Amino acid sequence: MKKFKNFVLGGIQSKIFNLVIIFLLLTMAAYTVVILHQTNSLNTLVSESNERQKQSIVGISRQTMDAVISQTQSQSTQMEAMLADDMFKGLGSAVTMMADYAEKLFADPAAFPSHPYAAPDASTDGKITVQLLTEDHVDVTDPAVAGRLGLAANLSELMAALYRTAGINSCYIALTDGTMLLADDHASSKFDENGALITFPMRQRDWYTGAEKTGKLFFTDVVTDVFTGQIGIMCGMPVYQNGKLAAVVGADLFLDKMAAAIAGAETASSFTCIVNQNGHVVFSPRSEGTFRVRTSGEATDLRDTQDAALAGFVRSALTEFTSVQAVEADGEKWYMTGAPISTVGWTVLNAISAAAADSPTVAMEASYDGILNEAQTSYRTNLDHAKQTIFVLLIIVTVLGITGALVVAKRIVKPLNTMTERIVSLGGKDLQFHMEDTYRTGDEIQVLAESFSDLSAKTLQYVDQVQRVTAEKERIGTELSMATAIQASQLPKLFPAFPTRPEFDINASMTPAKEVGGDFYDFFLIDPDHIALVMADVSGKGVPAALFMMVARVLIKSHLQNGQRLGEALSNVNNQLCEGNELDLFVTVWAAVIEISTGKGVAVNAGHEHPALRRAGGLYELITYRHSLALAAMDGLPFKEHPFQLNPGDSLFVYTDGVAEATDTHNELFGTDRMLDALNEDPDAAPKDVLTHVMDNIHRFVDGAEQFDDITMLSFKYIGPAKKE
Repeated sequence: MKKFKNFVLGGIQSKIFNLVIIFLLLTMAAYTVVILHQTNSLNTLVSESNERQKQSIVGISRQTMDAVISQTQSQSTQMEAMLADDMFKGLGSAVTMMADYAEKLFADPAAFPSHPYAAPDASTDGKITVQLLTEDHVDVTDPAVAGRLGLAANLSELMAALYRTAGINSCYIALTDGTMLLADDHASSKFDENGALITFPMRQRDWYTGAEKTGKLFFTDVVTDVFTGQIGIMCGMPVYQNGKLAAVVGADLFLDKMAAAIAGAETASSFTCIVNQNGHVVFSPRSEGTFRVRTSGEATDLRDTQDAALAGFVRSALTEFTSVQAVEADGEKWYMTGAPISTVGWTVLNAISAAAADSPTVAMEASYDGILNEAQTSYRTNLDHAKQTIFVLLIIVTVLGITGALVVAKRIVKPLNTMTERIVSLGGKDLQFHMEDTYRTGDEIQVLAESFSDLSAKTLQYVDQVQRVTAEKERIGTELSMATAIQASQLPKLFPAFPTRPEFDINASMTPAKEVGGDFYDFFLIDPDHIALVMADVSGKGVPAALFMMVARVLIKSHLQNGQRLGEALSNVNNQLCEGNELDLFVTVWAAVIEISTGKGVAVNAGHEHPALRRAGGLYELITYRHSLALAAMDGLPFKEHPFQLNPGDSLFVYTDGVAEATDTHNELFGTDRMLDALNEDPDAAPKDVLTHVMDNIHRFVDGAEQFDDITMLSFKYIGPAKKE
């Protein structure tokens, strides 16, 4: 060591100085790296936050627009369907009223006088009249024909009134002999261009044949009216006399207003159309593409289109209100809703262009991008200024640190040599470091010396304590090993357990969470034809739970082998466990007694997990029913028995809560669903393999995570009564 102007080169003072300098340099380097890293991270975070904010705003905007479109479009579609349905219901009601009156006429023709009727008269155009129309070669002078017409003409006032007030375009009654009485206000349409009265094949019209075929109220497809050329829908209903068809009454409803409304509702980004019960577009403003109106021979059933989404949407819309769905059609995306017109089996479809609906969101996204770019530019400028300021501060801190290091190093050195010599001299029986006046500097050196003094005294004490604790730990370890061995010896562990009994197969296992656990299982023959199964879980862990477990197991087995019923046995065990239970332990128990020759059994569930049952050829399922309270929870408790029947091939699986509550490294529970999946990997497996499947699945799930509860399982497979030689 060399001394230069009161500074010892190579000594503690220089080392402390060097250490401080190195520390400062490393600190500045680390701080610089951290600043650069944090700056980059902050830039990334800001960019990502801005992007997430943008996505959130755009998402909320899109959701809001979707909600507005959904509500508005749905309400509009439902309202349009409701109005159309009311119109068709009114048509059906008018026809039903006429049919009821006609039924009365034909039921008792003698009670009604012959009513006058007349052929069409062109001069009455504009007036509501009831006119006679016939098919070719019908003789209206025939008394029988005239008599039926006179009877049917009693409907004249009703038909005229319905035409006047019900909003329909014509109403009529057609008899089976080819005659017809029709009420409207355009009599001139019944004559040809030569002024001759035309004949009308009414029995070939859809409204007649449909009503005759179905035997009830019948609505036609959209048709063109013979007399006016207008499009409309016709409704017919059969009238019977003595079980035979006597007439068909009907009415027309022109749909020109509906067609005009559909055409007027079209905009550049939306339209409305109507699809009939055959999936054909009958009203639409579209002149091209999927939704244009075609003739009946060319019409395409939209339910059978190659576009599965569109076909499914139309099928749903014909039967129920269909909320907004995205549908691709003619190379364009549409948001569509549908509402059925139930009276005629049609549906109203309302479509809005997705591009138009999304345009506000697209505009908002573009505006937001501009704002973000401006904000990020300003942020980067301010961040560069901050970096420069930080680097200047680092240089100032370095200079101050060097000056401080020189002052502190000199003060520390002097008393350290004496302390070092004393520490080196400690050894053998002299392990005590004593405080001396040399170390009383009033600073950290004095604290260090006092700490050494206190530490040496405590070290002697710790040596003695370690020797005692080590001996105690060895004793406890020996006792726990003995307890584990005793507990394991109490449970059946030799399998196959009943090699001479082919009627069933059984296997069980217990994996304690600690050295000794509180779970236990048991199975034993009560007599040659009855076997008892027990699965239990004592509250708590360690030696107290293990002792309580052994007492409970012995008591249950003892009472059942004494011939007591299962519920009675558990009630007696409960009362005995309650006596002197100062630790307030309790035990959940699932127990069953099975008659081996028949498979009949009875079970009691005292606060335990639900068992899993598999019927032959099926899968494992949980069997749930209301539990009784756990044993030792309260004395004097009854325990309800639940009878069951096992058939050959059926299997039972019972377990403690350690199976369902096995926890992985993310604190997620294994659960009963995963347990059932494990059981059903090979549902017909032997009991030993069933336990292996479940345990393997638990091990894979927990992936090495520490378990805090015992895992105990028992599998029982009923094979059936043994065949007699």
